[in-house]
Amino acid sequence: MDAMQQPTTVLSRRTLLQYSLGTAAVASMAAACSASTSGGGGGGGGGEGGALTFMATQFNPVEERQKYEAVLKQYAPGVNFNPVDQGVFSTTIKSQVAAGKVQIHFVGGLHGDLAPFTDQLEDLSSLAAELQDKGYAKDLLELAKLGGTQTKYIPWIQASYVVAVNKKALQWLPSGADVNNLTYDQYLAWAKAAKDGNGGKAVFGIPAGPKGLHHRFYQGFLLPSFTGGQITTFMNADAVTAWTYMKNLWQYMNPASTNYDFMQEPLARGEVLVAWDHVARLVGAVGDKPDDWTMVPAPSGPKGLGYLLVVGGMAIPKGAPDREKTIAAIKSLSTPEAQNATLKSNAFFPTVKADPPSDLPPAIQMEAKAVAAQQGAEDAILALPPVGLGAKDGEVGQLYKNCFQEICLNGKDVQSTLQAQGQQLNAILADLKVPCWPPDPVQPGQVCKAM
Repeated sequence: MDAMQQPTTVLSRRTLLQYSLGTAAVASMAAACSASTSGGGGGGGGGEGGALTFMATQFNPVEERQKYEAVLKQYAPGVNFNPVDQGVFSTTIKSQVAAGKVQIHFVGGLHGDLAPFTDQLEDLSSLAAELQDKGYAKDLLELAKLGGTQTKYIPWIQASYVVAVNKKALQWLPSGADVNNLTYDQYLAWAKAAKDGNGGKAVFGIPAGPKGLHHRFYQGFLLPSFTGGQITTFMNADAVTAWTYMKNLWQYMNPASTNYDFMQEPLARGEVLVAWDHVARLVGAVGDKPDDWTMVPAPSGPKGLGYLLVVGGMAIPKGAPDREKTIAAIKSLSTPEAQNATLKSNAFFPTVKADPPSDLPPAIQMEAKAVAAQQGAEDAILALPPVGLGAKDGEVGQLYKNCFQEICLNGKDVQSTLQAQGQQLNAILADLKVPCWPPDPVQPGQVCKAM
């Protein structure tokens, strides 16, 4: 689920879907956590017979497309859904707007898909004002401005990462600590107490395997919580504190974590009792024993509760036809009912305030509450996966993994490790000439730099 597209972090949202819909297991598909769900796609032509055309980078695989088309049929009839790959998405918007002959009515993509088109998208500020009673998080509304003052998209879909807890581990929770409102110091003390209380065998874990998403933990949770940033604070004193903390925490984590890609598997086997991961990689742990589990927000650090959000929006290209009909369709897809239907069909959480459907399995209801609590925390610090890196996203993610490898596994000096990896990071950023993304200051035209 990010521009944000890298083959090493693709995961199956079908795993989540089979629990929410009760279907049989099916083949894996592109991740909602860190990659676009698009594969090959059609073109960006207009609708037929007066229908609206909704071109999107999401839900491209046949079954995903069919499921979302069913949502559209129920909540926005008269909309033709046209999922395409990011290349077609980009060239279609650019070419049609430049030619002044826009055929598509509205588009849907992840934040990183839409960010390059600020100048090609209509101002939706008045529509955002009309929808203000939907309960969008403040951070989502700010992101929708794409670094400017005008709203450029209406939040559409989202996903995140939370902590799964087997209730057996609660016996070692530090006195006075609230599992739903932990600090990183309390999380560390809990991990230590659990290992001590379990005969020296650690029960905390992290997805640090070859295809695990632990780099997203450092990018979106650890560093924002300790430094307030992701890139601009990469090598500073607060980052040294953050990685020193991570080194200490690693002592109390199951060492087999370096083999774990999906935490739901060791959680289900009982090898791990507490673990952070993407929501789609945790739901399978609960199985048919929901009373044994809870899902909670990530901890807070000195700067606040950093959390990584994968968010997508609906936007209108400049000069698109049938604006009033398009606005009506976007409004229809912004209702709690339509967004809960998308949760059930395609495993993205609502961006509007919506109670989870009563027929959702307990595991997904737990996750929905944890995601909402994380996002709604008073000290929340929203972080995004890298924006604008394209094929280099994997290389940047590897730099964070290198920090873990050198500092936590190899015992190397924290400051020198950060400087070495930071120099490589700056070389990539300078070559791409991309601005920063949240939680770092977004300054269009200014190249992001690790400091």
